Amino acid sequence: MEIRTMRAFVAVVEDQSLSAAARRMHLSQPALSQTMNALEREFGVQLLNRGRSGVRPTEAGTTLLTEARAVLARYERALTAMAAHTASAGTVLRIGIPLELPTDLLSNALLDVVGAHPGTRIQAQHLSTTAQLAELRRNGLDLALVRERPVGNEFDAMLVVEEHLGVLLAAERAAELGKEEGVRLDALQGLEWVGFPRSGSPAWYDELTAVLRTHGIDPGPVVPDGQTLIAEVKLAAVSADRAFALAPPDWSQPLPDTVTWLPLVGRPLTRRTWAVWDAASHRRDLAHLVSVLNRPAG
Repeated sequence: MEIRTMRAFVAVVEDQSLSAAARRMHLSQPALSQTMNALEREFGVQLLNRGRSGVRPTEAGTTLLTEARAVLARYERALTAMAAHTASAGTVLRIGIPLELPTDLLSNALLDVVGAHPGTRIQAQHLSTTAQLAELRRNGLDLALVRERPVGNEFDAMLVVEEHLGVLLAAERAAELGKEEGVRLDALQGLEWVGFPRSGSPAWYDELTAVLRTHGIDPGPVVPDGQTLIAEVKLAAVSADRAFALAPPDWSQPLPDTVTWLPLVGRPLTRRTWAVWDAASHRRDLAHLVSVLNRPAG
């Protein structure tokens, strides 16, 4: 019985749901169900009662839950104890950050990491998804926050935030097109989309432009490499009343009176940010950061 399997079993019992536990563990529900079935075969006893009201442990499952929690607690203490022998003073944790990120996503997490690992110094830089993954491969970053999950086994990845994008419009245009529930994406036909270079995040660019096209919007020509889509560019283009830009509801930049943010009806565009790191990494400060980012909000 592996540590990962123990964590999965505890998650299922605590969440009383295979689907909820699968989301917590970043697994598919069928994969988690197979893990639980294999665990029951390993012990030769039923561990879980599965019913319409949820998942409950059997008597044997309750016993395993107690023991698994004890083993996991002991395992965490062992890792903490060993960290004193493996950590070195003045270690730098290098993090890649996209241009737009929820303001509270990293701040508290990094304070937590520095408090637990006083010898760690944080070094962050703004980079595109493509550039961050390239830096990870050449060992120039320890953690990347990117818009698309990389394919393959060289990296571990965890979804850290999903943002339902809305639109920035000139205030008069927003008053004309907007309804009580927001604005329909197809109502933006005829306006130019303020886009970004495809090379920076090809998979996300392709997903986004495909949705625009299905709503009758021509994404226009691909933006040349090297043109960074900063907030000032978005606001200037939108203020001219011939374009729209995409932005999350908690966009960190203050809006001038000439620009309005509206939600998109039906939430057709969801931007995901993934934390990605070398699958072979054994850094304790990095593991701590990933653990903090994985905590439920609130």
